[in-house]
Amino acid sequence: MVNSQASSVPPAPRSCAGCGGKIADRFLLFSMERYWHTRCLKCSCCQAQLGDIGTTCYSKGGMILCRSDYIKLFGACSACGQSIPANEMVMRAQGNVYHIKCFSCATCRNRLIPGDRFHYINGTIFCEHDRPGAALHNSHLAPLQSSSVLTDQKVC
Repeated sequence: MVNSQASSVPPAPRSCAGCGGKIADRFLLFSMERYWHTRCLKCSCCQAQLGDIGTTCYSKGGMILCRSDYIKLFGACSACGQSIPANEMVMRAQGNVYHIKCFSCATCRNRLIPGDRFHYINGTIFCEHDRPGAALHNSHLAPLQSSSVLTDQKVC
């Protein structure tokens, strides 16, 4: 025999992963194995309410991202144009993101590693040895920059 009272009992209120408050709203979102108020599931970069802009969101390193910001931060390698998986470490220079294997000198093609010094000139990477001529270096080039490996960091 079925207990008709058990089926009429409302489910226990869920807690929002964003604000911690109880969700009593008519609509709620379920993402990353957690429940959210529609107003609380926001992009970590642009603060857009993700339920309002689509049915997909991305997560990396504790950040929740809209598609646009995910692609800007982690989407495509600036050297080869191929996508970069969410779990892959990357190299960054001047706001561009690269596969580790693609971050190399435009002249000698040697891959640059963390700690190497390099020049970034008009979107092109040069190792310290292959930097453009000394005359240009003294008047037109930005100072040397250190490369760095970044993973799961907010760079908005």
